[in-house]
Amino acid sequence: MFCDQDDVLLLDKRTQAIVENYIPDARVLDQLKNFFQLFSDCTRLKMLSALSISSMCVSDLAKVLSLNQTTVSHQLRLLKNAGAVKSRRQGKVIFYSISNPKISEVMLWGVEYLGY
Repeated sequence: MFCDQDDVLLLDKRTQAIVENYIPDARVLDQLKNFFQLFSDCTRLKMLSALSISSMCVSDLAKVLSLNQTTVSHQLRLLKNAGAVKSRRQGKVIFYSISNPKISEVMLWGVEYLGY
């Protein structure tokens, strides 16, 4: 049986209310969308994977990941603006690291979900 009529609900009122209350509001949905967009780019995924193991400067990330420094800097800026990575200065060098271990956990859950 298909439920294609707009005015017919097969859900009981209690379940309907639970579902409606569970759905995040527009602000939270937008933030969630932006968070998951962090994981939609292979370069950012590589960088987050590397930073999950060790903090690194731009030149080290570029060398380890075989990327140019401009690309690394650009992606780091996006990740930092989104709050996924943080930076600390040591002399003239800036080191980047994962800002919250939950970032690494989300990536690990994705890998586990895929069966790797």
